[in-house]
Amino acid sequence: MQEQEEDKRPDNVVFDEETNTYNPGLMPYGTNVGAPAITTPDTVTWKNVNIDKVNKQVKARFDELKAEYDALMEKFEYNNLIYSAKFNFEPIVGEIYHLYRDKKQQPFLSIIAPSQCSFDFVGSFRLSADKMWEVVEAS
Repeated sequence: MQEQEEDKRPDNVVFDEETNTYNPGLMPYGTNVGAPAITTPDTVTWKNVNIDKVNKQVKARFDELKAEYDALMEKFEYNNLIYSAKFNFEPIVGEIYHLYRDKKQQPFLSIIAPSQCSFDFVGSFRLSADKMWEVVEAS
């Protein structure tokens, strides 16, 4: 019984029973009473704050991409409409043309300005160098 009490050491003594040595200097943490306390960081708050920031950044980028997509789809629809419209001339790059609908609601392209006729006006467009039609705002 005396032998068991001798082998029992206090909790603050760092003893390795496998090697039968004291090894406080080899531990990755403080082993004496004066060592700094081991505390676990509060990562939950950090995670929640950063998750919120990341979600806002992703949402902002998504909104930007959605706006770009919507603008691209609008451009595609106008180009599709104009290229499927009826016209009997070769459009010149940089010139402004006007899109109208006839009595059968079929689109046609014209050089005649809306102020000079009474056709069903759809919009005015300029042919760019890359053969894309761009909307021209009414002035």
